[in-house]
Amino acid sequence: MAFPEWRQTRILDDQAGLRPGAARPGWVECVGRGMIVGALVMLGLAAGCSPKRYEKAADREVYRTIADVEQRIFGRTNQFRIDTAYTGRDLDSITAEEILQGRQISGRRVLHLEEALSLAVANSREYQTQKEQLYLSALTLTGARYQFTPRFLAETAPGVAGSVGGSDQGTIRSQVGVSQLMRTGGRLSVSLANDLLHYFSGWRSGSGGGTRDTAISMLSVQLTQPLLRGFGRNDPTVESLTQAERNVVYAIRTYSQYQHQFAVNVVNDYFSLLGQKDVVRNNYTNYLRRVDTTKYLEARAVDRVRASDVDDARSAELSARISYIDSVANYMNEQASFKLSLGLPLSEEVYFDDRDLVELSSTGLVRADIDRNAAFKLAVTGHMDVLNAIDRFEDARRKVRIAADQLKPGIGLVSTASLESQAPDDYAKFNLDDLRYSAELNIDLPLDRLRERNTYRASQVSFEAQVRSLSLTLDSFKDRIERGLRTLEQRRLNYLNRQAALEVARRRVELNAMQLEAGRVQIRDLREAQDQLIGAQNQLTLTLVSYLQARLQVLLDIGVLRTETEKFWLRDPLEDRLEPGQRGASPLPTSDEDVIPPDRYLEPPVATP
Repeated sequence: MAFPEWRQTRILDDQAGLRPGAARPGWVECVGRGMIVGALVMLGLAAGCSPKRYEKAADREVYRTIADVEQRIFGRTNQFRIDTAYTGRDLDSITAEEILQGRQISGRRVLHLEEALSLAVANSREYQTQKEQLYLSALTLTGARYQFTPRFLAETAPGVAGSVGGSDQGTIRSQVGVSQLMRTGGRLSVSLANDLLHYFSGWRSGSGGGTRDTAISMLSVQLTQPLLRGFGRNDPTVESLTQAERNVVYAIRTYSQYQHQFAVNVVNDYFSLLGQKDVVRNNYTNYLRRVDTTKYLEARAVDRVRASDVDDARSAELSARISYIDSVANYMNEQASFKLSLGLPLSEEVYFDDRDLVELSSTGLVRADIDRNAAFKLAVTGHMDVLNAIDRFEDARRKVRIAADQLKPGIGLVSTASLESQAPDDYAKFNLDDLRYSAELNIDLPLDRLRERNTYRASQVSFEAQVRSLSLTLDSFKDRIERGLRTLEQRRLNYLNRQAALEVARRRVELNAMQLEAGRVQIRDLREAQDQLIGAQNQLTLTLVSYLQARLQVLLDIGVLRTETEKFWLRDPLEDRLEPGQRGASPLPTSDEDVIPPDRYLEPPVATP
């Protein structure tokens, strides 16, 4: 707590042996004013550095860091921000009641796919969490970098002391300095340049109160530098900075891959909903057909149709009704899950535009003809997860080197230089002849290195594990790509076959309906034909959607899909990426027309003489 100026000067008057109201020396006036100014400066700094300023400073540094790394990795930057509707608001103004009311908003909207993607990016809770993870990774890097920047220190401590019947003392202890870690593993304190340290000792009354108090300044410089163990990049603090920088690279790659996967998931879920809508309509149409059939047979049951045929038709009608109700329930459940993934309130009514499915059907099956080896090479050079796995392998190898360095002897240089101002009170004048300096080597022989030995051996084991992890990642991606290409070919052929099956089913229903009127077939024949028709209708749409899902996923696994492109689900990203030699057949050898015998898949090829 700062004392009033009159109290401070009175104390100093007593210490200097002055009568009240007498002229005071200049240094006494200076100290009296300095105590007040120092206290006010410290209080002003404490009051001025509000949490909001720190928040903005952290955001500026984090966003700049992310932009710089993105520019290095991708050659471009995104407008990355983690702000939400609650950012910047007073915490006390955010209540549970407000959040509850926000989730009960009623409304109605019709979505198309582009709008669904925009809403997902803006409102998805999972997407926001991924953004915050990237932010926190970059925030950690700012802390690691701060260790290697000049760190300034400014302290002042004005105070008074005394005793009853004795003299009071007024003191100001101030310290200003700057220090910095260096990438050589050392720490430097350099006057005026990097690490300045001023020490101001206070005024002390002498015995009997007759001696004059002093004001002394001390200027010091110190350098510590390891020369063997922990030198340069082997220093643990330098390694922490290196790892923090690499972690931001990993986080940005992971976030970029997540963005593409997130967009693909939204597209897949959207078309899955549209496919389910088509199933609901088909099932309802089928139910109406069964109702008409039942009514028709009931009208003819008087003289031409057996009662068992009417019961059979009625049973088929009830089965169709159950299928319709089940499909409606499935659609509503998928719709609710999709609204959750978009971050929309469940109370809001959401409908989905069928034009996207019509456009997908008119576009047809977009091929992905790429040789499996060419696809794997693209994944190794372009998929973010593979690149991260390769770099983490390098991290593990670096950790072994650093752990091995800790087994060496420790040799460190410690040098200091200090200069004290001339006594008793000329604190601004220094005499270089009074400079004091020292330099010494600290040698730590490696007599006890059990913990370092264990750390080194553990790093070797971790490296071996990382070797296996990298090989597993590469094999897994190769398997995912080949499996995806086989699945894609499988669904392409299934779609073509289902198209043909749909035409057959339509003709069969028409034929059986006419023959039923003529009495040439039983109702069971018509029912079976109708079952096949509704199954073919449902399966055709679902197979088209499943083909799209498989194609997007395999392109994502190859690392060539760019979801920022408009209507990326209808485009072929391989069109401009592949040379003629990189095109190839699917890993599933098939034919559009002929069926290949099983021995082609199950038995080794027979050698020709």
